[in-house]
Amino acid sequence: MIKFVGSFETVKSLPNSQFPEFAFIGRSNVGKSSLINAVVGANVARTSNTPGRTQSLNLFNLDDKVMIADLPGYGYAKVSKTDALRWLARLEDYLLNRTQLKRLFVLIDSRIGPRDADLDLIDFCDLNAIPYQIVYTKKDKKIREKNQTEILHTEHGAMIPEILETSAEKKTGLESIRLTLGIK
Repeated sequence: MIKFVGSFETVKSLPNSQFPEFAFIGRSNVGKSSLINAVVGANVARTSNTPGRTQSLNLFNLDDKVMIADLPGYGYAKVSKTDALRWLARLEDYLLNRTQLKRLFVLIDSRIGPRDADLDLIDFCDLNAIPYQIVYTKKDKKIREKNQTEILHTEHGAMIPEILETSAEKKTGLESIRLTLGIK
């Protein structure tokens, strides 16, 4: 059973839990909330056709065993520069100081491939030894771009070697995430 714990504006306001935490992040409109809903089998994360709807740190408790964090998207949302910088500072604070964080799922739209903002996040995680896993989303959609940047785990020290390919719509590629979270 998954329960919504709350939406939090700052890292300090997050509840201090003993459960391991797994966070989902990606560019705006990558399908993050849809993927979370598909993985847990319930519509708990708010989805929208408008990029940038997730603006807070949203926490979900899964069976009193695991916490799932739905982090704000980056790279596209139409927000002020002040808000964008505030979100970036909050993200850095979360990644550097949230001791419960066990893995960051970095979502990348498979039709587009990694963008500079994705690569910057990956580099930040490597530099700070923050374990992360690449998850390609929307794998059921037609690929638009041919010469996408390839991400090799051998070049990234904090990266989990297995790169996942998922489709929230078709419910494919979710098994590895579920296994990591302890969901059957």
